[in-house]
Amino acid sequence: MPLLGGGPDHADLRVRVQPRAARSELAGLHGGTLRVRLAAPPVEGAANRELEKLLAKALGLPRSSVELLRGATSREKLVRVHGLSPEQVRERLGI
Repeated sequence: MPLLGGGPDHADLRVRVQPRAARSELAGLHGGTLRVRLAAPPVEGAANRELEKLLAKALGLPRSSVELLRGATSREKLVRVHGLSPEQVRERLGI
C-alpha cells in the first residue's frame, strides 16, 4: 500500500521515480510504492518539479497542494498531498 498515512486533510505517499523517461506518467504500484516515470532529467530539481506537477494534475489539485517532504536527491521520495485524505488519493489515482 503506497499511502503511508495522513489525516482528514492530507496524505503521505511513497513514490519511486524514473527520470529521463520517454514521457511523464504514473506507472502503477510496485513493491508498496507508486512508480512514476518522468521525462525531466534529475538536474537542478527539474524531476522533482515535474513530479509535483504530474501528481497535482492526476489528483485534480493545484501544484501548491503537492509537497516533496523527503528524497529530493533520491529516486525514493515521500510526497505530501494537502487537501485530500488518503482514501481520496487512492480513489483519484485508482490505486
